[in-house]
Amino acid sequence: MKRDTIKKHEDFATAMNDPSARSAYFLIRAKKAKYENDPRYGISVTKRSFKHAVDRNRAKRMLRDWIAFNEDLLRPEWDYIFIVRKDIFCADCYTGRGAMRKALRYMQKLPLEPSSECGVVQSQNKESLPEIEETQE
Repeated sequence: MKRDTIKKHEDFATAMNDPSARSAYFLIRAKKAKYENDPRYGISVTKRSFKHAVDRNRAKRMLRDWIAFNEDLLRPEWDYIFIVRKDIFCADCYTGRGAMRKALRYMQKLPLEPSSECGVVQSQNKESLPEIEETQE
């Protein structure tokens, strides 16, 4: 099943306690799908990180390829936000696909609903997100 893309700005907003994983090339945030039978994904490439439109478009193309290759690992009840990092151009096709596979497998293990003890939701900061290590295959 081909996923639709997230286009509206307000749909890109995620809470600090939403499931996430990161790699050297991208950051993944997930949230409960807005439409039950229509899971989506969005790609965010900032102008601050990539000054030229050519670079932003290239980064999006690379990430879309990695997502399509690992489509079977995306959970149908989640919408995904992929945030591109500067180091994406350091990866080749195989390394990027492997990093995406590893990050999505990690995300499959996470519950969608945040676990809050005593009703207090802890926010995630940079130190609490696990770094996904890339391995050469």
